Order: sequence, then C-alpha cells, then structure tokens
Amino acid sequence: MKQKSGERTLLASVLLSSPGPLVIGISLIYGRSSTQLADFIRRTSELIALIVSWAVFRIINRNDGFDASRKEKLERNANLCVGAAMCLSGTAMIIMAILSSGPEKGNVIPGLVIALLGAITNSWFWLRYRKLNREKPNAILSAQSSLYRAKSLVDTCVVTALAFVTIAPGTPASLYVDLIGSIIVAVYLIMSGITTIRGKYNKEPRT
Repeated sequence: MKQKSGERTLLASVLLSSPGPLVIGISLIYGRSSTQLADFIRRTSELIALIVSWAVFRIINRNDGFDASRKEKLERNANLCVGAAMCLSGTAMIIMAILSSGPEKGNVIPGLVIALLGAITNSWFWLRYRKLNREKPNAILSAQSSLYRAKSLVDTCVVTALAFVTIAPGTPASLYVDLIGSIIVAVYLIMSGITTIRGKYNKEPRT
C-alpha cells in the first residue's frame, strides 16, 4: 500500500511539474530576466529527474525478482544521469547570468506567479515525501523529500528576485538582485547534482 502511495505521489509530481517548463518558456517571450531563464532550465532538469525517479520506482516495486544489488544499481544509474544533467544546467546558468547584462527585463509577472505557486506546491510535496519516507524508508522517496525541500527554498529565492525586478525595474539594485537570484538557482542545481551523483540522499533522521 505504501509503495502504491509512493508511486502515485511521484506520478502526481510529474504531472504537476510538466506544465511549468512550458509556461515559463512562454513567459520568456515577454520577459528576459536571467533569473526567469534560470528558473526555466531548473524546472526542465527537475522534470527529467522526476520522470526518471518515477520510472525507476515503478520498475523496482513491480518486479519482485530484482535482488538488492540490482535495485541499488538501477537507483545509482538513475541518480548519476539526473545529477549530471543538474550540474550541467547549473554551470550553464552561471555563465548565462554573468553574460546577461541588458538592463531591460520586460514583463516578469507570469514567471513570478508560477514561482509563487511552485513554492506552495513544492512545500506540500516536501512534507508528503518526508511523511512517506518516515513511514517506510525508501532511497527514492528520501531523495524526493530532499529535492522538494530544496525546490521550495529556491522557488522562494526566485519569487524574491522577480518581485524586486517587478517593483523596481531597470534600477541597479534590481539588476543585482536578478543576478544573485540566478546564481542561487545555479548553485542549487550544481550542489543537488553533486549530492545525487555521490548517492548521499540517505534516509532522513527520525525526530
């Protein structure tokens, strides 16, 4: 039952995350904030990570013939692919944030709304995955709990940066806040990628 609940939660994560990259991508047509662009790449990489995690979780839990070593290998290979993608995205974002020097950012409100909704939704998923992992510890669910905790924090940073750009567009302060927001997103991607590659998404301690 807990396995089915975990699979349903992962699938819900995939379905709810799917529109994000599309909407942010469309909003980039109207706004050229580097933070918004970083957010688009971040959401795309996370969607790939979610799809891989859901697929691996489904395969492992629907095939009783897998031994422990094979399960660990599947999880490790999936984490390696996801981690590498996140590191590459983070590196690209640092380069783009530094090279982006245009003062005019356009309309960033669509991205701001999506980031705000994302912060609320991701906080719920973080608590949900943490609860499932505590009830029945699982490496993939533990990874998702850690990922969604970070996603919530990053969405908060994105909301702050884009709100500042909206309130004070074109000012030197807004440019710095936008740049810092991009770098925060990039560092998050790189650190999460390294953690995933090293396989250190261990069970969360019980409290």
